[in-house]
Amino acid sequence: MSIVDIDAAKRFIKDTARPLERALYSLYFESGSSDTVVSELECYQNPDGGFGKALEADNWNPASNPIATNDAIITLYRTGTLRSAGKMVRAIVSYLSSHDSFDEEKRRWLFAIDSNKDYPHAIWWEKKDDGIMGFNPTVSLAAFMVCYGPDRDYYTSIVREGFAALSDLKELGDTLKCYLLAYELLKSNYITDVIDLQGAKVELGLKIREMICKDTSKYGVEYVISPSDIFCGTYDEFVSDDIRVLIDAEKEVLGSIQKEDGGFDISWKWYTDYKEFEEARNMWRPRITLDKLLFSDRWQTI
Repeated sequence: MSIVDIDAAKRFIKDTARPLERALYSLYFESGSSDTVVSELECYQNPDGGFGKALEADNWNPASNPIATNDAIITLYRTGTLRSAGKMVRAIVSYLSSHDSFDEEKRRWLFAIDSNKDYPHAIWWEKKDDGIMGFNPTVSLAAFMVCYGPDRDYYTSIVREGFAALSDLKELGDTLKCYLLAYELLKSNYITDVIDLQGAKVELGLKIREMICKDTSKYGVEYVISPSDIFCGTYDEFVSDDIRVLIDAEKEVLGSIQKEDGGFDISWKWYTDYKEFEEARNMWRPRITLDKLLFSDRWQTI
């Protein structure tokens, strides 16, 4: 087994992370305050309630957009602050209720918005055609609105449509995380009349097993889903015996992809000419490293 140098990873995060990721590290490993996380996250929120400003480091568009807003909700969920961050949650509800960057006919939030092109960005953030990418991030944003917003029936129908399509979806990629978030939001808020939660859990477990890359030589090198992309302190209920085998396989190789500076690296490029890619990479690396730390901490002795 190639062991992760935990101390080096922690030093890397402390030395290089943005204030938000440092606050997250402090919360998880130093008994830090969740209020500090919310305060740092608020720096990326716009007056309209949505998020932008390179919260998603591959997209430097300062304007509010659905993907960055979904990322903010993920952070609130993972840190257990959805209830305590009432002001922020109400502002997100206001932004989503405005249906900015929402296709009314197709009932989907956009994956990419047109103004992304005006700022440094990875190529996948350029709007193509209608800007919609299946249910990413629609299914999780709609579930959020079911839990915290008005027009519950409207958003309920969108969530149901999304989960009805789940079994037939192939190559989910990051959309899988949107489904997982949607499921967890409904479950944690004890909302049992929108979807069959037990049936959704079974289907999501199948999709996780399908989507996790079995070839550990690709971890940290190619853009594939590894166990640590999902099970970094979250979604433990989906860890079945066969998924545990994949977790153990990643543990065997994780130390070998840790860099000399203690951090972990991203496995993608922007495929554009923007020189800001290196700066974005440096934003991402502490976040990736934090997830690897959380994964290692959760599964090292189990």
